[in-house]
Amino acid sequence: MAIIIPSQRVDGKVVLITGCGAGIGRALALGLAAAGADVAATEMPAQLFLAERNAVDVEALGRRALVEALDVTDLDSIASAVAAVREHYGRIDILVNNAGVNIVKPAFEITAEDWDLTHNVNLRGLFFCSQAVGRVMAEQGRGKIINVASQFGLVGYYGRATYSASKAGVVNLTRTLAVEWARYHITVNAIAPTYTATVHNVVGRDDPAFVRELVDRIPLGRLGLPEDLVGAVVYLASPSADMVTGQTLAIDGGWTAW
Repeated sequence: MAIIIPSQRVDGKVVLITGCGAGIGRALALGLAAAGADVAATEMPAQLFLAERNAVDVEALGRRALVEALDVTDLDSIASAVAAVREHYGRIDILVNNAGVNIVKPAFEITAEDWDLTHNVNLRGLFFCSQAVGRVMAEQGRGKIINVASQFGLVGYYGRATYSASKAGVVNLTRTLAVEWARYHITVNAIAPTYTATVHNVVGRDDPAFVRELVDRIPLGRLGLPEDLVGAVVYLASPSADMVTGQTLAIDGGWTAW
């Protein structure tokens, strides 16, 4: 009996990525494009030039690219961007909720403003982006949503009270949407990266002791890189993961296995 291996390609699919500027957003845009997807790269208006650079590189891979401004804390901005992507491509097959913020402070020093900003971006914004795109997918009768959570949504760590709380919310929201939207053939999954070295956290990596502490907690012995996340996201977006939903895949070098 021949064994059929499902494809891990996403040829001709349309993916909308939030926070598609530098770091993880850029790696995922290029990775999904290399796997065959057309990309809608969205970013905050002030960072739109980064999404435009990514669009050029996506097109160099032979795929189509669209750039749209999107502030996930603004419901009108979400609605406008989703409508523009749908009008341009005619559909949205994959949503990658990547936009996020991380305010690092001891719990005693976190302000109401810190808490609200973190949750407005990481959890509220993610939900309303999912809702807007989910409606498009429900009409299509199919879709895949991939949320970028964090290992700190699974375990605790110093200085991450508001961030960990928001990402833990993402993990359980992923489960809930998966259950509710399965009837529309929409799968909802998440990835939970370890500490990932990007341009956004380069200042923290100036402290060798801090880096050493992080690396000592990762059995594979190094920090994560944006490129480490590409394979998992392409898999979750592909036909190979058609029966996978409600799951959070830790890409953490073994941190949460302790």
